[in-house]
Amino acid sequence: MKIALGADHAGFPMKDTVRALIEGLGHEVVDCGTDSTDPVDFPDITEATCRPVIEGRADRAVLVCGTGQGAVMAANKLPGIRCGLAHEPYSAHQAVEHDDANAIAMGAWLVPHALIPDIVREFLDAVFDDDEDTRRRVAKLNALD
Repeated sequence: MKIALGADHAGFPMKDTVRALIEGLGHEVVDCGTDSTDPVDFPDITEATCRPVIEGRADRAVLVCGTGQGAVMAANKLPGIRCGLAHEPYSAHQAVEHDDANAIAMGAWLVPHALIPDIVREFLDAVFDDDEDTRRRVAKLNALD
């Protein structure tokens, strides 16, 4: 898969770790910024990171900011994006399996660093549980747009 990866200045220190994990799992990274700890606005990075998914140039997006909260809020305002907050592996997996997420956000200040490999792997390995119940629930999510 192609994975869009973006981090604001708060998430930047964790970005290379996430990139290495994604690539180590055999996926291609589409780098969407930022490239330093100089302040940037998380909505701009979020939009730049989700845009390749919306346009079909990436399969999923991984966002890293200070808490993950701002990235989740910004991402879920973008049509075609369903983003979950993932500070542990179970949520990363379930966001895809039950909610058809195509993006996750992590908080560099909050996520336990020992869990980052499991979070990334679970998100990228997860598959939507395409059964009647999950399709119905996702359709209801889509209807909220």
